[in-house]
Amino acid sequence: MKWILPALLFAAWPCVAEPTEPKPLVRAHAHNDYYHKRPLLDALASGFCSVEADVFLKDDTLLVGHSRFELKKERTLESLYLAPLAKRVKANGGSVYKTKAPFHLMIDFKTGGPATYAALRPLLEKYRSMLTAFTADTTKPGAVTIVISGSRPREAMEKDTARLAGYDGRLGDLGKAESRHFMPWISDSWRSHFKWRGKGELPPREQAKLAKIVKSAHADGQKIRFWAAPDTPAAWEIFHKVGVDFINTDHLENLAEFLRAKNVK
Repeated sequence: MKWILPALLFAAWPCVAEPTEPKPLVRAHAHNDYYHKRPLLDALASGFCSVEADVFLKDDTLLVGHSRFELKKERTLESLYLAPLAKRVKANGGSVYKTKAPFHLMIDFKTGGPATYAALRPLLEKYRSMLTAFTADTTKPGAVTIVISGSRPREAMEKDTARLAGYDGRLGDLGKAESRHFMPWISDSWRSHFKWRGKGELPPREQAKLAKIVKSAHADGQKIRFWAAPDTPAAWEIFHKVGVDFINTDHLENLAEFLRAKNVK
């Protein structure tokens, strides 16, 4: 009996279900993602399909942080983002999530563009199998699309005829027939172009301006994102309605809940 009882108790123990993976949210962008307790992983746990990492080139290594004072040798772009993403893509048969969805990693250069890009290129080559590939007139989608922002080395990237990264444009680039294969995104500061700060209604004139920006970008096959925008449900509602492609947030769970309440990706 002394062996039977433990066996019976074990058999009666309730099974614990594995946590279900969240539905991917293709419009959710984790601003300054590395500030979260678990960089990348917290965003993935909420279903985000876009994350942003600031990088500095230091001693030939790309380190993640918002300022030089925050840099730590173990917090590399590869260890925090590229390697974990590659592991997931392999486990999920070619996608970051089990439910296939496009995923973006925005890399914001905080050091000189040409030198930082020169250091990034061989690192991206190491992960080529999971990355979107660009030429002057083609985009071959991969599990992860890299977009370069910040100190963007435009000349160096334009000369790179077979790139593993897209260029992040600005509102001044709208309507200039910039190729979506070179400039897949248009990002800019909300505060530099709009007076609304999240209180009350967005004025009609600014509503029209925002709608025109989104329409112009989409007509050229580009996606729109704003930083320094109000990070509240009222603002998310406006961005969602008008079709802003990536809604910028520091509040992962709150935005995820908002988007799921809309029953959208």
